[in-house]
Amino acid sequence: MTERNFSLRYKAIGIIFLVVGAVILIQMFRLQTSATAKALLKASERYAGVSKLVYPDRGNIYDRWGHLLAGDQQVYEVGINLQATNRDAETIASVLQAVLNVDYATVLEAAGMPYIEGKSEYIVITDFISADKVNALAELQERYASLPKIDGQSNPSLAGLEWNGHRVRNYPEGSLASNILGFYAFGERDYASGYFGIEEEYNDLLSGTPQQVFIPSNPHQMYDIPDMTPGTSLVLTIDRSIQASIENTLSRHIKKTKAKSATIVVEDPETGEILALASYPQMNLNEYWKYTEIYPNATSFNRAVSSVYEPGSVFKVLTMAAALDSGAVTPDTVFMDTGTFEVDGYTIYNWDSGAWGPQTMLGCLQHSLNVCLSWVASQTGADTFYDYLQAFGLGRPTGIDLAGEAYYPLRRPGDAQWFNVDLATNSFGQGIAVTPMQMIMAVSAIANDGKMMAPHIVRSMVDNGRQYDVTPQVVGTPIRAETAAVLTNLLATSLEEESSVALVPGYSLAGKTGTAEIATEYGYTTYLTNASFVGWGPTEDPKFVVYIWLEEPKNSVWGSVVAAPMFSEIVKNLVVLMNIPPDNVRMELANQ
Repeated sequence: MTERNFSLRYKAIGIIFLVVGAVILIQMFRLQTSATAKALLKASERYAGVSKLVYPDRGNIYDRWGHLLAGDQQVYEVGINLQATNRDAETIASVLQAVLNVDYATVLEAAGMPYIEGKSEYIVITDFISADKVNALAELQERYASLPKIDGQSNPSLAGLEWNGHRVRNYPEGSLASNILGFYAFGERDYASGYFGIEEEYNDLLSGTPQQVFIPSNPHQMYDIPDMTPGTSLVLTIDRSIQASIENTLSRHIKKTKAKSATIVVEDPETGEILALASYPQMNLNEYWKYTEIYPNATSFNRAVSSVYEPGSVFKVLTMAAALDSGAVTPDTVFMDTGTFEVDGYTIYNWDSGAWGPQTMLGCLQHSLNVCLSWVASQTGADTFYDYLQAFGLGRPTGIDLAGEAYYPLRRPGDAQWFNVDLATNSFGQGIAVTPMQMIMAVSAIANDGKMMAPHIVRSMVDNGRQYDVTPQVVGTPIRAETAAVLTNLLATSLEEESSVALVPGYSLAGKTGTAEIATEYGYTTYLTNASFVGWGPTEDPKFVVYIWLEEPKNSVWGSVVAAPMFSEIVKNLVVLMNIPPDNVRMELANQ
């Protein structure tokens, strides 16, 4: 054979190998990308385990003094490992029924299932079991395993019974501050999230950064999840003791007044920090799944930020602030109250339909005269009046760091739905809608020398060992400090001269009641009202502003009867909890 023939043969063999190799590669690619191959791959992955996004421990939530309000707790999933050949199905079913109160027949059937590798290896019986109950199971399992063997008899056994720990959300105070906190729906293991309040507003920060982890189906093949930095912890502005105090007041007065709902907010006017916030009804956050039984809709979870209403006469505080600051009136301006005020064919009446004669601005506030405040608003002028309301933050969200904040647009001259009579009715809080949070933010400016602070509920954040404090923010100066002082003095004198039940002996306080008829499809009612009170003190250096709203009180429709006593009770507790001495003691200390 010639050298040329050998060369041709080698080339032919090389071509054959190349073609065969190419065919093999093509076939391998086809098999791996075919629909059948994909289905088999998915099936094998499903039996082997799943790739899951695993979150680190959720950040804790504390009050301003470090009391834990929300944190993670260790619980356990209880199941049966079907690989255990000496399973005693009857004993497992009996023990789980006795210790965990699970259905005997269900467990008996599960414990008796055959082991099939890759398909039937482990069965979950129940979840969210406390450490105490798991410890009881462990003791029984150990006790049965140590029983002496007797020939011809089989001892009871818990072989195959297993448990795996994981974290869930826990609220050690139960219902305390529930309207503020919201809840984390830990039962939704694969897509849990925060709902309402802090848990929803700060869900991403609290959750931390997740990692993709492969979870084997067989628990014996489990390996340690890599260490992850916990989510950001939050320190709130609220004081646990003040919060508990106002919730107790709320609970008692709901029973006393038979109101449909009630809301109380306490704020530090100098910083905008919310010291306490409560809205009725409340709920045990550890049983968050009962939410729909307690709240008819989402806006009722925290009425302080999510519900708008017509505030009534508490709004006269803002009307008088605008008039005094703009120079439309002075405290000594006299108005002759004839009992009516006419606007474009509409007649405004006082709350008692009476005529009060000549009144200074003190008298107008003290007697809460609708007619006088309608005149005051007309003297201020529509454009100026609504400019002040916008400066007070009405018609827009406050920006409070709680989920679900609502607001109602502010109608003003030029808008299609605004009429001349609106200036009169808006002046005494009718035909205008606000949230309690909007009102307390606006009124806090009067208590804080005209400076309006952004209300906030988070005081600081703790992330990866570092604390970041929230800086108080001035969001406006709607009135001058001089105006704030004059109006505070007017409202303090008003309470003192009428010997209001809102007063607290030894402390100078300023405040205003509110009673607003509720609008229905048939017009305003006289027997259903929103009763309110707003007040602050001590007047020379206010440390707190309190806003109270009672919806549809039954024992009296008047804010002076149902809301003012609540203010007095709250302040009596506040001055103790905040360590605020009486006026005479503070004056003595200041003069030393």
